[in-house]
Amino acid sequence: MSTKKEKMAGMMEQWRGQGGDPHFLGYVDCFNRGLYFEAHDVLEQLWLKDRHGPDGRFCKGLIQLAGAFVHLQKNRLHPAGALFKLALANLKHFPRQHQQFNLRELEDLAARWLAELEASGFHTTRSPTPGVRRLPCRLERRR
Repeated sequence: MSTKKEKMAGMMEQWRGQGGDPHFLGYVDCFNRGLYFEAHDVLEQLWLKDRHGPDGRFCKGLIQLAGAFVHLQKNRLHPAGALFKLALANLKHFPRQHQQFNLRELEDLAARWLAELEASGFHTTRSPTPGVRRLPCRLERRR
């Protein structure tokens, strides 16, 4: 098993039995801590197994959203904008609440950042500090 797979397996283990798919819980946890690359990796494991399944586009949209913030962290603003657009295009195919995510909130987040990038001519310097909430919004681990 590769180091990346081992790391992801460890992350998933801490979220097993916590009231949802551990991949989604791990994604939210990483995303909310500003670990966008890790959020991307956590969900990529799920997406790779079933990219053409019923949640393939959903997972892809969430991965693209995290990827957009990775690009923002690295000040690659045009690629960030492109990923925000792709995320919006993929997430729009799902109901407002899907897999316990409030997609309206996610779409608003992506649209706000995209609008800010476009309005600034892709010269914004604001640091990305968004957060994603799952429904219910409790992500604490049970002890």
